[in-house]
Amino acid sequence: ATTLQDAIDAEKYGADRLELVTGMKEGGLTPSYGLIKLVTQAVNIPVHVIIRPHSRSFVYNSHDEQTILEDIKMAKELGVAGVVIGMLTENHKIDVSLLEKCLQVAGGMNVTFHRAIDEADNIFEALEILNQYPTINRILTSGGKTSATEAIATIKEMVQKAKATILAGSGLHVSTIEDFVKETKVKEVHFGSGVRFQLDSLAEIDSEKMKELTTILKK
Repeated sequence: ATTLQDAIDAEKYGADRLELVTGMKEGGLTPSYGLIKLVTQAVNIPVHVIIRPHSRSFVYNSHDEQTILEDIKMAKELGVAGVVIGMLTENHKIDVSLLEKCLQVAGGMNVTFHRAIDEADNIFEALEILNQYPTINRILTSGGKTSATEAIATIKEMVQKAKATILAGSGLHVSTIEDFVKETKVKEVHFGSGVRFQLDSLAEIDSEKMKELTTILKK
C-alpha cells in the first residue's frame, strides 16, 4: 500500500496484512510520518512499514544507519505491528551489525527481512544467518530472481530450510498464483502491482483482482 486509500481498499477487498511503502517503482521506501499515523488509525489489519532510507542500494553508511534506527523508533511510537528491513555489506553478505541494532530497537514488533536477501551472494547462506534471529518472523523473497515465478525450486527449498515464514513476492499474478502456491508450498504471498489496474504499481487497487485472489488463496 502506498496511500491511505490503498490501505483502506486493501483491507476492504480481503488483504490480511499491509506493507506500507512509498516509491514502489523503486522497490519501496520509508513512508511519511503522516501516512503511517493515518493508516494505522484507519485499518484493523496489521500494518508493517518498510524502513528503507533510499534506493541506491541495500548497503548503508553511518548516516543511513542513524536514519534507519530513528525511523524504526518512529514506526514503533506510531503503533505499527511490524517493520520491514534489509541490509547488506559491500560484498553482498547480510550486514549482521546493523541487523542486530535494528532488531534491538524494534523490540516486540514483527520483523520482516525484505528482498535484500535476493541480492545476497548466496541466498541460502544468507538464510542461515537470518535463521539465527527468532525475532525475524518473515522473509520476503523472489528467490533471487526478478520474478518469484522464475525461482520456484529455490523458493520451495527456502520454505523447507527457513525458520521464519517465507513470504513470496514480485512478479506474482492472480492467474498463476494457485499453481505457484502448490509448487512452492509457501504459506503467504505478497502482492503489489499484481492486484492493480493494468498491473501498474502507480494505479489503484483492482477490487475484482483482489476478490479473485482471496478466493483462490482461501481454497
